[in-house]
Amino acid sequence: FTGAVSQRNGLVSMADGGTFFLDEIGEMPAEIQAKLLRLLEDGSYRPVGGTEQKTARLRVIAATNRDLEQAVTHGRFRRDLHHRLNGCRIHLPPLRERRQDITPLLTGYLTKFAQAQGRTAPSLSDESASILVSAPWPGNVRELVNCARYLASLAPGPVITPDDLPRMEDWPSTEEPLHTSEAPPDLSLLPYKAAKRAVLDKF
Repeated sequence: FTGAVSQRNGLVSMADGGTFFLDEIGEMPAEIQAKLLRLLEDGSYRPVGGTEQKTARLRVIAATNRDLEQAVTHGRFRRDLHHRLNGCRIHLPPLRERRQDITPLLTGYLTKFAQAQGRTAPSLSDESASILVSAPWPGNVRELVNCARYLASLAPGPVITPDDLPRMEDWPSTEEPLHTSEAPPDLSLLPYKAAKRAVLDKF
């Protein structure tokens, strides 16, 4: 194959005897779907650039946020592959439908990102936790992870207050607008937190 100068193990070979996780399976091109079907049916595959047929023993887990039944109906996803993958289905509801998971997830990711920076993880104030739990989280866990990374890096103190939270247009408002006039505020006349919020809002 183009540019190959040495042999290397592919992902299927590396996963032999273990778990093979396929994310966003609904985006897989049709020609790859056929090859995956063959792998699922008898464990056979041919390495890229190779001619020898090999076999692998795999536990396959696939994830998607698309409606695969609809994709099958419209011819974008193979029906036989869908049946193969659909042996055991786990539906994970969006984050807004399992709000009890928000605080534990945030706490865990805050700890992870703070430790990676050599910092002590900040804790959430009750008011901040309430705001975060009531937020819509349209980006689900990926959005929550980004929020935790932001807070672990930029929270100025040991406790995260509402002023420290990233401002998002579709989140519940935590305060009244700082100014109602069109003229830009004189930051030197504002308290620190209000000036910080004005700068962040402008950014």
